[in-house]
Amino acid sequence: MRNRILSGIGIIVAIIILFKFCTFKKNDSSNLENNTALIQQQIVNVGKLVVTEGHFAEVLTYKDQDTYFGGMVSFDKKALIVVNADVTVAYDLHQMKYDINEKTKTITILNIPKEEIKISPDIQFYDVDQSKLNPFTGDDYNKINKQAKASLAKKIEKSTLKSNAQNRLISELSKMLILTNSMGWKLQYEGNIIGKESDFSAKIKP
Repeated sequence: MRNRILSGIGIIVAIIILFKFCTFKKNDSSNLENNTALIQQQIVNVGKLVVTEGHFAEVLTYKDQDTYFGGMVSFDKKALIVVNADVTVAYDLHQMKYDINEKTKTITILNIPKEEIKISPDIQFYDVDQSKLNPFTGDDYNKINKQAKASLAKKIEKSTLKSNAQNRLISELSKMLILTNSMGWKLQYEGNIIGKESDFSAKIKP
């Protein structure tokens, strides 16, 4: 009789342990799925167009000369060019590629899109001096536009516009870092674990 009671108790205890184990595994799997879904949603939220805007001005002098008879006769044209340009530096994070590894609880950023720089110049001509035999043409305007954009590109490189855009990019990516850290996951980029915002800065800024 005693053995039967002990045997019955043992069976009940085994059933309870098995039930708790199954429940734990189910909850653990459910939590992992919830965490993964939450992380994916956060990446979707980060995946947007990050745009930084700036305004630049440039003053150029354009000159051109047509010569004839071995340089004995020439017809000149020149103008003072004032350029005002709106410039945007954008990162399209919809194009960011990543991998989620549920087993190791690791998000790996595979690719961050390069910045897209758009220059929209407004070109005004002053002090235009031209000859009827050497007037301003569409070709001149194309050259001036190209020259203005090249000059503005140099100004942009020396300005803080690109670094400001990079700071905004890092700020958006750091939202992923905050979430992964809070959930006990890891964030990885270019073979290194990203543990703090400055780790992004070291990778993104030259």
